[in-house]
Amino acid sequence: MLDRIFHLHEHKTSLRREVVAGITTFITMAYIVVVNPAIMEAAGIPKDATMTATALTAALGTLLMAFYANRPFAIAPYMGENAFIAYTVCLGMGLRWQSALGAVFLSGILFIILTITKARSYLADAIPASLRFSFACGIGLFLAFIGLVGMGIVQVGSEGAPVRLGSVAEPRVLVSIVTLLLMGLLSVRKVPGAILVSMAVGTTIAFLLGIEKAPTSIFSSPPSLAPIFAKFDFGEAISPAFINVTVVILVMAFLDTIATLVAVSSIANFLDDDGNLPNIEKPMLCDAVATTCAAILGTTTSGAYIESASGIHSGGRTGLTALVVAILFLLTLFFAPILTSVPQCAYAPALVVVGASMMTTITRIPFDKTEEAIPAFFVIALMSFTYNIAIGMTAGFVLYPLFMVASGRGREVKFGMWLFFVISLILFAIYPT
Repeated sequence: MLDRIFHLHEHKTSLRREVVAGITTFITMAYIVVVNPAIMEAAGIPKDATMTATALTAALGTLLMAFYANRPFAIAPYMGENAFIAYTVCLGMGLRWQSALGAVFLSGILFIILTITKARSYLADAIPASLRFSFACGIGLFLAFIGLVGMGIVQVGSEGAPVRLGSVAEPRVLVSIVTLLLMGLLSVRKVPGAILVSMAVGTTIAFLLGIEKAPTSIFSSPPSLAPIFAKFDFGEAISPAFINVTVVILVMAFLDTIATLVAVSSIANFLDDDGNLPNIEKPMLCDAVATTCAAILGTTTSGAYIESASGIHSGGRTGLTALVVAILFLLTLFFAPILTSVPQCAYAPALVVVGASMMTTITRIPFDKTEEAIPAFFVIALMSFTYNIAIGMTAGFVLYPLFMVASGRGREVKFGMWLFFVISLILFAIYPT
């Protein structure tokens, strides 16, 4: 039955491989159930209710991805957008969290309209292959950087040297290094579920050494959604601040979605020879609906997660992987203490390994053509150095048309790319600092 629904044989995969991939993806992103509520609490949104909203949003969106798009991509509230809503919109600009969620809901509706009309697909197809591959590579470097920071190998430095080597003698860092080496060795030996096995070993070591506390309970009842369910409003919809926030959310989520889909698809070899993802409108619609549902449930913009790459790296190729992830997110409503107990020193190395695998797309960027190489370089560099995927992408959208025109290849730039050029300039103009 599962084979008929998800076409396992067609994708040359198996039930066991898909289950392992789903578990792997879930563990690398299970932190969102804890981290997202903590961030949204800064905006005044009740933490316990947000935990329920986060798990439900992830489960609903990922289920849609499983059965409608049949892709191994997991959906959850975006980390970048939740921080933007909490710290910039609510704390910085003074908008109420209800109005902020109203902007998220509106952007979700716009996503759906753009997707159904295939405008999003049209715009995605306008992105040249060199930029697409730079997105995958840039996100890979960004993911690896996040992992290295999480491991403690890289730390914040001084004004003259923003980053520096961490204290590798600390027990927590040593556990991370051991976990990373184990992941690498098992991957080289092509051990099934290498990432999952290594994280389990790292978690066990951390518990045994007392570096992290093992969970004291297993079962917990789901907190009520009542304080935040359908509480979004449009009371400030006519204000310039609300309009700017909506535009920024729309553009950032749109760009993050494209970058993530292209990046994780490159690992699974879903992209065609031109770097396009066939039927991209299906996973895009899943993201759009998930964002709309997220606002109703009481959390922020949601979409495909780059951590999905960890499951794909473990062999996930169909929606069955996503189904497993969705089921596990539903279980967090009842077993959050145990399922979210994997410490950072155990899951951060997975981000490094997956990020390294995504860097392989750099070989497909034509560095012998300066007009394409320079924009691609800035995409890759700025994604990590600004700690913002959207900034790196928008820089590429601005630079690519300009350099193509300067090289005499302006006619090769599609109209949709010029739209990205304008949208990116607008984002830079209104992006809160």
